[in-house]
Amino acid sequence: METLLEIKDLSKSFDLHNLGKHIRAVSHVDIQLNEGEFIGITGKSGSGKSTILKCIYGAYRIQQGSIWYHSKKFGRINLAEASERQMLYLRKHEIGYVSQFLNVMPRTTARQLVQQAILEMGESKSFAEKETEKILTHFELDQELWDSYPTTFSGGEKLRLNIARAMVKKPRLLLLDEPTASLDHDSKIKVKLLIEQLMNEGTTMLGIFHDLEFMNHLVNREYNMQNGVFS
Repeated sequence: METLLEIKDLSKSFDLHNLGKHIRAVSHVDIQLNEGEFIGITGKSGSGKSTILKCIYGAYRIQQGSIWYHSKKFGRINLAEASERQMLYLRKHEIGYVSQFLNVMPRTTARQLVQQAILEMGESKSFAEKETEKILTHFELDQELWDSYPTTFSGGEKLRLNIARAMVKKPRLLLLDEPTASLDHDSKIKVKLLIEQLMNEGTTMLGIFHDLEFMNHLVNREYNMQNGVFS
């Protein structure tokens, strides 16, 4: 089994200049993620879980360590040293990210958001339209909302749309940041079904959770994080 992602000695800290504080978010983290695996990271809020995902996705620059990713386009690449252009390509075509928060362009409807994600992959407009309707139906997003602006959505509706937008691209690597945090039980089941489907199609996943019980039978390995280090 080929290694898709290998994190070595990852450390990240933040300087809060206005408070004169230096905060160590994560220290000396090592993770190896093989193709097709689903690894879960658990821990309390503020333990550093989300920082790891943001470092992989390029939202944070790290102070120490390396994040080696086996890209289809670039081969073995250290994401910690990748250019902005390379990261933009990888986010569009290879690495998906599901956050608890939905950041969208104003005046963009739910349908347009999902369609844009598919069109970025180079697919046709007719294919994008068909797949958009399929996934919005899967997540039971009310059809009356499809052509509405997500700013008017409830927290749960925004999260379902966010998950749909990331998963519809069927990325090689999918980063999940508390993907079921504010969802009801039925919506969680929908997420779980889609995760199972993506795993069967070869997507590799790294997810963070407060409680892994819901994903128990899907996760290959679990890491527990406390105060920025794995316990």
